[in-house]
Amino acid sequence: MSVKVHKIANLYHGKIFDVVLENVTLPGGAIKDREIVRHPGAAAMVPLLDDGRVVLIRQYRHAVGKFLWEIPAGTLEPGEEAIECARRELVEETGYEASSLEKLTEILPAPGYTDEHIHIFLATGLRSVGQELDDEISDLQLREFDKALEMITQGEIQDAKTIVGLLVTSLKRS
Repeated sequence: MSVKVHKIANLYHGKIFDVVLENVTLPGGAIKDREIVRHPGAAAMVPLLDDGRVVLIRQYRHAVGKFLWEIPAGTLEPGEEAIECARRELVEETGYEASSLEKLTEILPAPGYTDEHIHIFLATGLRSVGQELDDEISDLQLREFDKALEMITQGEIQDAKTIVGLLVTSLKRS
């Protein structure tokens, strides 16, 4: 049995995402209301320097009330391809341009309540073109790749896209 949508109500329209309430018949036959965050998607990059260091940013995330270590990322603009978003955000957030962007994976960070897809790329062949940091980013650091992996196990990196990006890169490098 497929899912049948009976009614959609727009609850909120924002700059980045919308919230809708959908009344649906689920595969088991139950009729339920589901609140869904509709998101245009994002691109994230694991910027890896030629010497093996990774570029991490420290960014304040108000929703959780603290600074987080992350790989650079950004929301797709209307009609923008994920790889173009990755190119744009890499320069904006790190000041590096990549000669190569290779798609590593695509994740669904919270499929219980959002349709957001995050496309994760490995950025290599980096060259500095000057930072254009926005007001969200407070720190940019180059870390040995193994140290970045340790930051995951020590709980210093908690951001899901960053954990996935670093682990998939680690698998690819081994």
